[in-house]
Amino acid sequence: MSHPIHADFAGHFIFVGFGSIGQGTLPLIMRHIRTSADRITIVAADGRGAEVAAHYGVKFITERITRDNLRSVLEPLVSEGDFVVNVSVEVSSIALMELCLDRGALYIDTCIEPWPGGYTDLRTPPERRTNYALRELALAFAADHAGGPTAVITHGANPGLVSHFVKQAMLNIAADTGLSTDAPKDRAEWAALAANLGVKVIHIAERDTQVSPVRKQKDEFVNTWSVDGFVSEGMQPSELGWGTHEKHFPVDGHRYSFGRKSSIYLNQPGAATRVRTWTPMAGPIHGFAITHGESISLSDYFSVGAADMTTYRPTVHYSYHPCDDAVLSVNEFVGRNYHLQSKQRILMDEISSGGVDELGVLLAGHSKNAYWYGSQLSIDETRQIIPFNNATSLQVTVAVYAGIIWALENPRRGVVEPEDLDFDRILELCKPYLGPVVGAYTDWTPLQDRERLMPEDLDRDDPWQFKNIRVK
Repeated sequence: MSHPIHADFAGHFIFVGFGSIGQGTLPLIMRHIRTSADRITIVAADGRGAEVAAHYGVKFITERITRDNLRSVLEPLVSEGDFVVNVSVEVSSIALMELCLDRGALYIDTCIEPWPGGYTDLRTPPERRTNYALRELALAFAADHAGGPTAVITHGANPGLVSHFVKQAMLNIAADTGLSTDAPKDRAEWAALAANLGVKVIHIAERDTQVSPVRKQKDEFVNTWSVDGFVSEGMQPSELGWGTHEKHFPVDGHRYSFGRKSSIYLNQPGAATRVRTWTPMAGPIHGFAITHGESISLSDYFSVGAADMTTYRPTVHYSYHPCDDAVLSVNEFVGRNYHLQSKQRILMDEISSGGVDELGVLLAGHSKNAYWYGSQLSIDETRQIIPFNNATSLQVTVAVYAGIIWALENPRRGVVEPEDLDFDRILELCKPYLGPVVGAYTDWTPLQDRERLMPEDLDRDDPWQFKNIRVK
């Protein structure tokens, strides 16, 4: 099959990290960007992925990037006009962006990553171990370096792709409720549209049904994407954008004393926090309220009014039901008081036929109750269209590749978040790799079938209160 070339790139790509996401992104770059293997270098902490690099004839350097050696290792590799693809863990995103700015290089990552300990060091207050705090650092860096080489931050599946799903979902709801279907031109117009629609909550609602015939073993963490990444974010405090419709502040909730104040955090890790949501294929589910950057950036982006005088803001959070063996892995991990299992396994070639990663956004509280929009990508379709991916990784890697294309088309935009990108361009690039992209309305609410066994403290006047959504 022939595949469209979306960009000609004369510079060098430098991958920092090369786990499942890096391995899955490389084939997309080689397919859709006119480049060559001799212009791609991978710097990884260990040998994982070396066989994929060898398959494409790409240079592979085994070197763990630290505070002390970042400059000495990367400066000889990064020159003006090059592109750094950061898919690492425990390498500071801010430090890498500083390097790229100094060298005149473009940049992309899938989350704002701190140095080791940034998520778990008890000497750091919990509010400073959050994605909210990391985002505030990145936005301060952005303000100081406006107009420099484009640095796309937090642009994987989520955060990243889901922000574009949200915008398309809002336009779909607007069309179905008789409002204007013209896409808003700026942030203020998007926030006004969300307020006019009456969207109270936005869930990133995901259910992964991929499975391997080799089931999880004792003292093993199994996942369909990075174990290190999942564990790191699972140990952070659970975070959510806090909506203006909310009447019941969580007893373990905390507001921020700094920044845009669009979100809150809970005094427990996301891996121990569950919330109710709905997807078309799975129906009602319980998911982990894992902290993600989109919970903060979306709630901020769709806020009407200044931080201390906000008149509208939706509640935004992730509700993630990973593959069944990952659920067992998380339960074991939490039961061990957050000590990681001695064995880790990423499901890839051994995944059985039939599994689907259903990743989308649920917008609720509006006149049509709730609307889910997103990708229903199967492992079988994934294997037909691209190598070195499963359904979960491809939803991430295609967003990385789309963000790279957008940056090449917009090379002097400084630091940008997903909400700053052209949502229709990103979706155009991603859709060929997302399987069925569908929208579905539902009459489900978190009050459905409640109190069947025992009485509960519920707010029946407003189903979309977080106290109704949280699993206690």
